[in-house]
Amino acid sequence: MDLVKDIHKSEYGENPSVVVCTPGRFHLIGEHSWFFRDKTLSMGVNLPVYVAVSFNSEGVFHFYFPQLKDRKKISMASMKLRKEDRWANSIKAMIYGFTSGGYDVKGLNFTIYSEILPSAGFGINTAIKVGAAYAIREIHNFKCDESQILQVISRGNIKFLNSTNYIADILTAIHSDEKSLVLTDHAAKSHVLLPFDYPEKRIILVDAKVPRVSIWNEDIIREAEYALLIGELKDRKSYVRGGWRYEENPHEVNLVLSIAPEMIHKKLHSIIMEHQFVLDAWDGLEKHAFGSFARAVNHSHENMRGEYEISCPEIDWILKRLAEINPNNDDSRNPFNCGRITGKGFGRCLYAILDDKDVKEFNKKLSEFTKIFGFKTSSYVVEPAQGVHIV
Repeated sequence: MDLVKDIHKSEYGENPSVVVCTPGRFHLIGEHSWFFRDKTLSMGVNLPVYVAVSFNSEGVFHFYFPQLKDRKKISMASMKLRKEDRWANSIKAMIYGFTSGGYDVKGLNFTIYSEILPSAGFGINTAIKVGAAYAIREIHNFKCDESQILQVISRGNIKFLNSTNYIADILTAIHSDEKSLVLTDHAAKSHVLLPFDYPEKRIILVDAKVPRVSIWNEDIIREAEYALLIGELKDRKSYVRGGWRYEENPHEVNLVLSIAPEMIHKKLHSIIMEHQFVLDAWDGLEKHAFGSFARAVNHSHENMRGEYEISCPEIDWILKRLAEINPNNDDSRNPFNCGRITGKGFGRCLYAILDDKDVKEFNKKLSEFTKIFGFKTSSYVVEPAQGVHIV
């Protein structure tokens, strides 16, 4: 906190009036099924992004990201999406989100401080957006509740950035908590916190540095006709967590999906499987049964690899080595560790959850990975963290 204040004062000649801290984030299961109004399980983590803000008399906006040694100066008249502005577009989008909703935003100085750069993933861009939105609200004393803040962020994402408004990303950044995971229900646009209190476990995020090379375009399954098709298989059950599940009869599932092309059929079937893995993980967490939770995570990666086809040999290699560390030979249904690809897929990032005593062995496997594949990984030991807050 003192470092952030000192950097802001050095850059702008005065202390910030407001400093907001927002956690990084990764998705455990379900980040690819939001379009079908399913559920996503996520964790806000202690990879914080600080947004420091003060007013200026120029009536313009200054942006500074010390880790990138990058500065921007933008007037309200030039508040446009520019590819070369990269990270700064996230802040501009939030300013637009307010002004397009009738709020009068004055000239501001922003400092963005994050040890993890946006290019690494892990929810850093979302943390910048959410942190900026809360900082703008706080410094102007705008009277807007959370629902209005969500509208601000949505306008910025959809109308300014021309991107998708991933509600799981946003709700996790806002509501994450220590010793908890965030379960987002995309149909209800709501969330619940699920207990995650395993002091003997360590959570490691790994940036495998494998370049993303898309094998197929996810947009091909995000058509209204396929959402309607898969919707026919949603079965409301009062006794099921979340109130519904997909049809369990394989014959009925194949009958409904048979009208879709073979590739689409396969991907939609994997979406159905993914929702069940979310429910299985939820059940394990509620019962404090780590083995059940871990099995759901591992099955989800198998689904992402074999059915949804967004993994890659390099990430599969790391997760296979993880499975070989401390296996539960007495009960293979209750593994001691788990891991999965996370994020956009087709390369880059994964997470591992394992016993503290096995971290050293896992790090050795990452060193072997670098020697074999040539990609030097970056890894971060993380834990669940508090959501966005004024420091």
